[in-house]
Amino acid sequence: MNDAAPTVETIRADLIAEHDALDSIIADLEPEAWALATPSPRWSIADQIGHLTYFDWTAALAITDPDRFTALTGELMSTMSPDAAADAMDLATLGDYRAMSPDELLHAWRANRRVLSEASASLGDQDRVIWYGPSMGSKSFLTARLMEAWAHGQDIVDTLRQNKINAPERPDTDRIRHIAQLGFITHKWSYINRRLDAPSAPVYVALTSPSGATWDFGPDDAADTITGAAIDFCLVTTQRRHVDDTGLAVTGDVATAWMNIAQAFAGGATDGPAAGTL
Repeated sequence: MNDAAPTVETIRADLIAEHDALDSIIADLEPEAWALATPSPRWSIADQIGHLTYFDWTAALAITDPDRFTALTGELMSTMSPDAAADAMDLATLGDYRAMSPDELLHAWRANRRVLSEASASLGDQDRVIWYGPSMGSKSFLTARLMEAWAHGQDIVDTLRQNKINAPERPDTDRIRHIAQLGFITHKWSYINRRLDAPSAPVYVALTSPSGATWDFGPDDAADTITGAAIDFCLVTTQRRHVDDTGLAVTGDVATAWMNIAQAFAGGATDGPAAGTL
């Protein structure tokens, strides 16, 4: 990667900018648009924002009051059951927000992301933050929040386009650098999360950023390679596009297998959209 290493402060600034970019898209939507189904199963546009609202709040809590966060997590997990985990999770995290009007939900999201912004200003580059799995380094923690805002925002953008609803465009920016790096470093996680053996062979990834710069990861003499637009790599690793629906050039069995199971986010193993879906 040819850019200077990110810091907590630069990632925080990019997170705030990503929130603002999504806000500009949804701020003036008609109430009925908030009820539209998105590519995420079971979720409307309102649910996408409700999800961000809940986890921006708990992220702030993890920074400012780890003990309370731990207690809240225990309460949340106690509502889960193997047979109804998805519905139970939705009820626990989205229930309050599903009762809100679009204006109330927009206000709640703005309030919670402001709380997160204020809490994250206290973080240093070497700090760690408790979370639902293992604790995370502060930079990885904020990168994950940025990835969530961008990925769930992509679901909203796709939904509005599919329904031919006019809304401000969300231009591609070099903020996705953080997401591209996260997509790369979660290569082995994508296998471990599926209880598969992660391959030992390296993959070289060379991406063209929205500004035209080149971002590269991994050894450049690796037999397996992935090249193309950074936006496409981010869409695949956040499971918003099937690799066949992008312009990525993927060479080698290891790289091909990875791009078909890539998952840059935590949680149980999930599959992205089938080819030709979006």
